[in-house]
Amino acid sequence: MSCRLSHRPLRAACLAAALLVAGPVTGAGAEPGLPEKGESVGVLLTRLQGLYQKAEEATEAYNATEVALKAGQAEERLRTADLGRARTALDSEKALAGRLAREQYQGGRGLSPYARMLLAGNPQAALDQRRLAAREGARRAAVLARLARGEKEAGALAVRARKALDARQTLAARQKLHQDEVAAQLKEVERVLSALTPDQLARLGAKEAENTAVAQRDLVDSGRLPTRTGTPTAAGGAALTYAAAQIGKPYVWGAEGPGSFDCSGLTSQAWAHAGRAIPRTSQEQWARLPKVPLDRLRPGDLVVYFPKATHVGLYIGDGKVIQAPRPGARVKVSPIAANPLLGAVRPDPDGAPLAEFTPPALPEAPAAEAGDDSGYSAEEAPEETSEGAAADEATSAR
Repeated sequence: MSCRLSHRPLRAACLAAALLVAGPVTGAGAEPGLPEKGESVGVLLTRLQGLYQKAEEATEAYNATEVALKAGQAEERLRTADLGRARTALDSEKALAGRLAREQYQGGRGLSPYARMLLAGNPQAALDQRRLAAREGARRAAVLARLARGEKEAGALAVRARKALDARQTLAARQKLHQDEVAAQLKEVERVLSALTPDQLARLGAKEAENTAVAQRDLVDSGRLPTRTGTPTAAGGAALTYAAAQIGKPYVWGAEGPGSFDCSGLTSQAWAHAGRAIPRTSQEQWARLPKVPLDRLRPGDLVVYFPKATHVGLYIGDGKVIQAPRPGARVKVSPIAANPLLGAVRPDPDGAPLAEFTPPALPEAPAAEAGDDSGYSAEEAPEETSEGAAADEATSAR
């Protein structure tokens, strides 16, 4: 059996299969970070939440660096193209200056324009020669001025091109560090999970479901959600339709489709397919898109979670979101309160809701809503009774 991790998330199905074959790791409680004998489900939930937190932060840092790297690569290409054009123009000016120098040298062996002007047979011819001499002098001066400017511009563009290259190389190195950090954190999660019995995994799943149900009931009872589901805008409806079509595809950190997604990869691609570009990461979506109160949510809005805005889903109405929860899970429909709410944002604040909207067909509830609901981040590990993220279950994985 082979479970490859590399920079992709751990494969929960492989892990679960290994658990069922090998059973719990003996003596695991003696190692730091591993479950101790008799450790409660709540404590395990808290431990895993803390590990997932570090992985989520590294994942979003990776995503942000990837965005900056793509921008840096575009900047480098632009500067390199500018430099190429400047050097081509400079070569042309140098060639022209060389030709003028040769003409001047060759003309020096005969009469200069000024001598021809003095020897002209009549005043009109003298004036014509004077104009020719002035025009030739101005031409040569202009060529030399353009040559000087071209050399200066080419030098400045070369400096900018070098800075763009250096910046891209720095970002590439930073991206590699974030990639290694995600892999390390997910390996640590795998190490903890591999020490659990199938019974412990089942109890963790039950605890997560219990926490989600309590949080959802409290949120609904609080009156913070809309009393009825409205209609989306045309763009919001298109984003919702796209997201619904991705249900069942695996979570893969750093992925933005078409075969797999992470949380912000799903929301950014949904809105891109609706014709509106939004930031790639959940933090930037939260920071740069207009905020909207929860009681004014409409389908297509983005619901952002955790104090650091490290998780996001797409609101579909009726107190539910479509989201890519975490490694080992698949894109699914979840209760809006599956994770600690930070707030909501609206990618198209100027759009008018449709008069009528037929929601996209969703898979039957068991298929659409099966698996993990919780994302995997928090600013700090939650208390035992909070909406913590449970372990990756052996339900579905790529």
